[in-house]
Amino acid sequence: MQRISSWKTGWQLLKTNCEGAIKQVNTSPATSRNYSNLPPHGSSSFGLLFDIDGVLVRGRTPIPAAKQCFRNLVDRNGKYKVPVVFVTNAGNCMRHTKAEHLSHLLEVEVSPDQVMLSHSPLRMFTQFHKMRVLVSGQGPVEEVAHNLGFQDVITIDMLREAYPLLDVVDHNRRPKDSIPPTKGLRPIEAVILFGEPIRWETNLQLIVDVLLTNGNSDNNWSSQQYPHIPVLACNMDLLWMAEAKNPRFGHGMFLVCLESLYKKITGNELKYEALIGKPSVVTYNYAELLIRQQAERLGWTTPVKRLYAIGDNPMADIYGANLYDRYLQASQRTKAQMQAKSGGGGIDPLAEAPKMTSEEAGGASGGFGVEVERPEGCSSMLVCTGVYSRDTQELPSDPEHTVTEQQIFHGHRDFHFDPSLMQPSYVVQDVKEAVELVFQQEGWPLE
Repeated sequence: MQRISSWKTGWQLLKTNCEGAIKQVNTSPATSRNYSNLPPHGSSSFGLLFDIDGVLVRGRTPIPAAKQCFRNLVDRNGKYKVPVVFVTNAGNCMRHTKAEHLSHLLEVEVSPDQVMLSHSPLRMFTQFHKMRVLVSGQGPVEEVAHNLGFQDVITIDMLREAYPLLDVVDHNRRPKDSIPPTKGLRPIEAVILFGEPIRWETNLQLIVDVLLTNGNSDNNWSSQQYPHIPVLACNMDLLWMAEAKNPRFGHGMFLVCLESLYKKITGNELKYEALIGKPSVVTYNYAELLIRQQAERLGWTTPVKRLYAIGDNPMADIYGANLYDRYLQASQRTKAQMQAKSGGGGIDPLAEAPKMTSEEAGGASGGFGVEVERPEGCSSMLVCTGVYSRDTQELPSDPEHTVTEQQIFHGHRDFHFDPSLMQPSYVVQDVKEAVELVFQQEGWPLE
């Protein structure tokens, strides 16, 4: 697709009313029972954003340091001392399922209100909620879509059953005798990519069919249908870390395949209405909202001053946290300038906005950016228990170096390549060391 040259577009997408976002975030009475502490005297307030895979777990196996570090995060009654949000690019389950899984593995109570999956910000995309949407991924994707607010949902399996001649790469799935009738469906109006599917060839084929027929698989392909119907993608991770020694393909790899196929067939770039999940800014903005709500339940009367984002993937976790830090810094400068010049003719509120495409902003058309007291910054903390390893991967030592994008940039095609954003604020061995360092930095006692 043509990359958006005006960074103001991305910034403006984040400068809209937050009331809708607050209404959309579900909270439960149980969450308030998990928090009880005020910041120690003389200490500052902060919030923690934890990645999951490669930081807390490897597949279904908890990382030993994870259990140890959470002993520092809860009091003797098992109540959290600071706001904690688990921010993962996984999206093949419901929030309550992921919360139950984490509670079991970490041996502390985790509320669904503390879990943010890659698709969680789709609650904000209300302009699509009444459209007929095709969803791709695995797990309970139909249930997930309905839970996010989408009312008219079609799965890949529903589509292939309605049009049994579309899915023929696997010879065993081809019709054997008579040609089955086509049921026909009302046209699809948007496509939502939740995560990597099980049968890539099926999903790739049917999604391309939908894009080239303007959502109606009864039509013939036409590359003239451009731009195509909206596509919203969650989770851009090219790689992720499970139990295997080496990283595994993630949803970002599926997106690369889909983009390549679409361009090969049509000559055009696949366009995204939204790219969400780390490292997009909209994901961190949503996570900040959850941190803010938890701080209120803690009884904190002062705003959260700093966020610490702990992750194992330089491209997703570190790049995203640093991009959000840049956004926060620009917000602080703009606020200071507006206060200094209030009554004196004012200034352009976008003058100090960070350079950011709409894709990096996340494509949100609403839900964020009201006048709230935002954190002063977001520090990125890279652990060595997942995708990143000191032994096998070097971080950019010179932000101005000229290494080519293809050599080290695993990020999505529509994101700016900025090597400086891959440089973490801190590199630590594991999550336990990360939490201990944060407590030390913020003047909190370790028990």
